[in-house]
Amino acid sequence: MNAQFKKGVLELIVLESVRQRDMYGYELVVEVSKVVDVNEGTIYPLLKRLTNEHYFETYLRESTEGPPRKYYHLTAAGVLYRDELEQEWRVLSEKVSGFLDFCKKGS
Repeated sequence: MNAQFKKGVLELIVLESVRQRDMYGYELVVEVSKVVDVNEGTIYPLLKRLTNEHYFETYLRESTEGPPRKYYHLTAAGVLYRDELEQEWRVLSEKVSGFLDFCKKGS
């Protein structure tokens, strides 16, 4: 997938994933990778930024497989931001699809 396309939708995918249920970092990498190919070096800076912007709250939960894990929880501000991004995505997607369909008919 084109890197710029991926960058544009990554926030929305991460926010929606955490809206579904609280997740820890690596779990998010696995979940997001089902949609777009990402690695930890992409997800963790995004999680830090979204947390600093108060879209996520974090908490620690004990793990049976090692140290406690930091879980991400979507805040009320995060829900509103996710909803805004989804609306913007839908409008953009519809406009681009309409443009491409129009161009196909003209050729």
